Amino acid sequence: MINAQQVKEQARRLGFHRVGIAAVEPAPQSHLAEWLAAGYHADMDWLTDARRQRIEKVLPGVKSVIAVAMNYYWPGEQPQVGKIARYAWGRDYHRVVGRRLKALAHWLKQQVPDCETRIYVDTGPVEDKLWAEWAGLGWVGKNANLITRQYGSWVVLGEVLTTLALTPDPPHTEHCGTCTRCLEACPTGAIVRPFVVDSRRCIAYHTIENRQPELPAEIVPRLEGWLAGCDICQEVCPWNQRFAQPTDVDEFQPRLPPLSLKAWAEMDTDTWDRTLRGSALRRIKPAMWRRNARALLSRCASATPP
Repeated sequence: MINAQQVKEQARRLGFHRVGIAAVEPAPQSHLAEWLAAGYHADMDWLTDARRQRIEKVLPGVKSVIAVAMNYYWPGEQPQVGKIARYAWGRDYHRVVGRRLKALAHWLKQQVPDCETRIYVDTGPVEDKLWAEWAGLGWVGKNANLITRQYGSWVVLGEVLTTLALTPDPPHTEHCGTCTRCLEACPTGAIVRPFVVDSRRCIAYHTIENRQPELPAEIVPRLEGWLAGCDICQEVCPWNQRFAQPTDVDEFQPRLPPLSLKAWAEMDTDTWDRTLRGSALRRIKPAMWRRNARALLSRCASATPP
């Protein structure tokens, strides 16, 4: 039988920067039900899947969650207009993390053939940040991102659910203190109170998830130049300013071509396919890129003196 230390050593050999183990019982306290009841999920109805709050429904007999994190931070300056969230500069993190998680799950099966596993990278009915905090990787900050002491919040998360009973790590404690920089910096007021984000006000939600033909009129003047996603609440976080460090994962190095806003505003399906192949930003369909770029161009035009 393998132990928790062996599992963590294997995860590090596979390239994960942080790894911890959480016991399913006792379970961490989730605030998802209240968040959903308030409508803060906007139209992201997949978040209402009841299994998200009952992890044993995801994998019957689950006893442990192996939570992992990878530093994706790549230094570099953004343009003033047409900014793209840093997590999406490189190759799709679902693939980068998922491939390593599959290898870890395969290794577990080799060591204990009768164990069962499920892997997730921000794609299934699992509260990634909650379990990462419960496994000791970091804490969920006031901007609702997981913050680690080693890398700040510039990390992507994943987990292996397993029927193995592994010795858990202590949950992480919260270290935001009295800081409110993220709340003050958000141009749309999306962080309605510490630790609570209203997606209906969030730039990242509107530029990536909102499928409507036009962005809300109240959001457009406050885009602050963001074309896809938003990193404002991360950029102002003292933990990121002090501890961000370049990743050693080559797959996260920038690979998007430096297209003009005009090019994004006129993007056809073939160009979209070539430009975003292997990118997490394929979630943003061509019409949405055109919509986002048009919104930014309209602001540039209105700011140009006659």
